Amino acid sequence: MSQANLVEKIADELPGINARTSTTKLSKVKAITFKITLIALAISVSAYFVKRPLNDFPVGTIEDGIDLCPQADELVPKKNGEIWERLQHSYNTEEFKARAIDWLGGAVRIPTETFDDMGDVTEPVWEKFLPLHDYLKDSFPLLHSNLELTKVNTYGLLYVWKGSDSALKPLLLTAHQDVVPVLEATISEWQHPPFSGYFDGERLWGRGSWDDKSGLIGIMSAIESMLENGFKPTRTVVIASGFDEEVGGIRGAYSLATEMLERFGENAFTMLIDEGPGYSEVYGRVIAVPAIAEKGRLNVRIQVTSPGGHSSLPPPHTSIGMLAELLVQYEKNPFEVHLTRGSPAYRSFQCMAQHAPGISPSFKEHMLRAEHCDRALRAAEQELFKNRAYMNLVGTTQAIDLVNGGVKVNALPEQAWAIVNHRISTESSIAATKARDIELLGSLANNFNLSYTAFGNRISNEDAPAYGTLTLSTAFGDGLEPAPVTPSGEDAAPFQLLSGSIKAAYNSHRNISGSDAIIVSPGVMSGNTDTRFYWKLTDHIFRYGHRGVVGGGSRPAGVHTVNEAISINTFVEAIQFYTTLVLNVDESSLP
Repeated sequence: MSQANLVEKIADELPGINARTSTTKLSKVKAITFKITLIALAISVSAYFVKRPLNDFPVGTIEDGIDLCPQADELVPKKNGEIWERLQHSYNTEEFKARAIDWLGGAVRIPTETFDDMGDVTEPVWEKFLPLHDYLKDSFPLLHSNLELTKVNTYGLLYVWKGSDSALKPLLLTAHQDVVPVLEATISEWQHPPFSGYFDGERLWGRGSWDDKSGLIGIMSAIESMLENGFKPTRTVVIASGFDEEVGGIRGAYSLATEMLERFGENAFTMLIDEGPGYSEVYGRVIAVPAIAEKGRLNVRIQVTSPGGHSSLPPPHTSIGMLAELLVQYEKNPFEVHLTRGSPAYRSFQCMAQHAPGISPSFKEHMLRAEHCDRALRAAEQELFKNRAYMNLVGTTQAIDLVNGGVKVNALPEQAWAIVNHRISTESSIAATKARDIELLGSLANNFNLSYTAFGNRISNEDAPAYGTLTLSTAFGDGLEPAPVTPSGEDAAPFQLLSGSIKAAYNSHRNISGSDAIIVSPGVMSGNTDTRFYWKLTDHIFRYGHRGVVGGGSRPAGVHTVNEAISINTFVEAIQFYTTLVLNVDESSLP
């Protein structure tokens, strides 16, 4: 079964998507509804953001006692303190570093590339995962003799480490087995072969060394080490590992989610940790950014048709010409972006404003006052959005990624199409994104005398004569709504526990103590992870990989391209983090 057909088959039963109250399909309403809604929205936005000069905004000093980004204390295990101390000492030895190199290097040397259309799991191409499974069994013997393993949809791995208290909700740790392909034409650009697992004395090289075999092997290394030291959990720990995350997760994580819902039920887990951003230095301060939200996704296909004929008798505009102007209309009109109070991105920028010493004093002041002052909020976003990366993180984006048209140089093209990829703001929706696209192209459809249909609704007058057609539709599935936002306030116990564990692991690796060496800030994932299928399993989903990124940002050089590599010190610290987290959750008062 093709990738596209598989998406269609399961679209209405995805455990994650159906967990939301908002619909993922545009309701069957008349086009006029869209226009009235958008006009009303435009009027309200215009009234709210009245054009006023910013230079009349008083800028003073930050008031004492204002805490924009309260921090949890470093959380070192107490009940499990003895085993934690013993393991932290072990992790800092050269002997353990050598084991970590062997564990991760062996996994990297097994190619597990996934491609967009590999068919059903019964196809032989999927058998590439069997050597990895054998390797995991041989490399982590205590884990495989103490944890219950279920293979889900042939290649999905579900491990259950049963705790002594079945009344406690389990901890769920997830990571994927597959990696993005290595283009044959780029192999010569790699400093070391992409599936060599080569260790140069500092970094381990190869596809998956960062994304995401370091996550999977990091989890397993931590659990194997805890078992070697006699740890027996009070709270059950579950590991779920999909095998097609890089191509959507519809065979792996989807099947695992279904299995876990049947076995454990809805909202059965106390918290979930999957891959995501790590920590980096931002404006002079080390900040960890566990993502508490993910942007949504929508691919829109724009298709134009018009009469064909010989190219020696061309019309004023061919299908390709009209499509080109429609695409220019997109790029001339990006989505309007505003910072919204209380949003995950807003909270992240509050943390940056309070704790990063290198941030501009004016931005710091604007963010302080933005909580209660509209002009300050506008001033903050104006300064912030000078950095396009921040603007893209906050708003809905659009990227024209595919285009096609024409079959012969002397034949007028009868059709042309393009696909625009949208990443939907955490404060928006699929319906709002569709409505905006419909409105955006309406005037050009009229100018070119095209009958206009969008997402199954006829927009133009059905009886009006037309030269051709303009059709908007979804591509590669119906899209994905923005994820539910994970609680992250001072009263959100899972987030506070995660924050304290991050600080303890960071400090232990550097032999320091205290709660100020690293700041923890809620963040946003602009891409999508396997967690899209896990929304029903817990309200506390965190996308976080405890790995330091040199030079700022959330994604290191080499991920999804040539020369992917990871510092072995970074990998060992990730093992320390998983150990600290498991021990802290085990002894916590979480339900």
